[in-house]
Amino acid sequence: MVHTYEEARQWVHSRLTLGIKPGLERMHWLMERLGHPERLLKVIHVGGTNGKGSTVTYIRSILEEADYQVGTFTSPYVERFNERISINGEPISDKELIQLVNVLIPLVEQLEQSELGGPSEFEVITAMALYYFAKVRPVDIVVMEVGLGGRLDSTNVVHPIVTVITTIGMDHVQLLGDTVEQIAAEKAGIIKSGVPVVTAVNQLEALHIIRETAKSRKASIYELGKQFQITKSSSEWDGEHFTFESLFKTFPSVELRMLGKHQQQNAAVALMTALLLRTYYSFLIEEEHFYNGLKKAFWPGRFEVIQQEPAIILDGAHNPEGMKALKETVNQRYKGKNVTVLCAILEDKKMSDMVKELDEFATELVFTTFELRKVCDPTRLQEVSKCVNKRVELDWKEYVSNKISQMTSDDVLIITGSLYFISQLKPYLLQRVKM
Repeated sequence: MVHTYEEARQWVHSRLTLGIKPGLERMHWLMERLGHPERLLKVIHVGGTNGKGSTVTYIRSILEEADYQVGTFTSPYVERFNERISINGEPISDKELIQLVNVLIPLVEQLEQSELGGPSEFEVITAMALYYFAKVRPVDIVVMEVGLGGRLDSTNVVHPIVTVITTIGMDHVQLLGDTVEQIAAEKAGIIKSGVPVVTAVNQLEALHIIRETAKSRKASIYELGKQFQITKSSSEWDGEHFTFESLFKTFPSVELRMLGKHQQQNAAVALMTALLLRTYYSFLIEEEHFYNGLKKAFWPGRFEVIQQEPAIILDGAHNPEGMKALKETVNQRYKGKNVTVLCAILEDKKMSDMVKELDEFATELVFTTFELRKVCDPTRLQEVSKCVNKRVELDWKEYVSNKISQMTSDDVLIITGSLYFISQLKPYLLQRVKM
């Protein structure tokens, strides 16, 4: 039994040493002992390579505007662990986290003695979230983000009312496969029989896999560019603007505060998902709820402007596709500026392709490391980079402090490469900016 928040958090994180354990057997075991909370919930299941967190946020914000109690399960956290399990954007309290951990401890101890072995950290957190939303603080609906892949992901014990697959990209290739088709097959593993699918996947080879999976499971599919689309789009200084058109309804003047053209795509997927809830599941969502929800939605660490001038931006891009989206947003907003990128990348990423994207827009590249297993040696990143002005700074705190004090209005500092890096750096950065 744990008694403090720190003890609870440490107990959860202690499961991390078990690594990633694909397969649903342990989750089914836990669900049975917890009284099958997953069967008591209406769930929107959100998978894909990029855009999951933002899409979850847009869906949640629309439903909140319509006065629904919305549970969200996301990963990783940016500022505090509790963020991962939230209701209407409010993270679970420390007291509730302690309560959940004490529910799970005896079950985990039992499971460790079985032939299935002990659950991973992510399995434990998933089980805690499902139990919390079903039994501790029941919600109207849960928007649940897949952890990794889909088919064998812990979250795949749910039977959703809508399935979302945002995009397909080259990430976690050592676990999911090194082709777009293989990754798409893993992501499509969350498609359930008769449950509608919304997707923004645009590679034909990946789309073919998703379409065939949906067809075999008699699941209707709604594709961006086909059943719904973005027209008349523009990226302004205050945010994104576009028209949304679909089989059900057109929204002529959608506004987003989250920055980057890729956010239009995430918001369109969320809009289509919410329209399905209204059309097929009798959710009472009015036109103003769609507009207001999208305009208010905010998700930290996604081209998050910490300071306007000199500009300091946090972006959680952690794969080549994410870096490409970052490049496009920076080029559109800060062309002609001196752009310094401070970057740390995890070892399991396609680092060469990520660095190649950074080389194309950074005036200066600074590679660093941080406290986490499997962080890529920054010297390796420096060797891969073709940027003329590049270096390694092992102490990111000292670098950030010095850099901020020297910046002028022509300078831009982008901090990127890993959401885990951003979660460690952001509290320190906020203190420095306030000083």
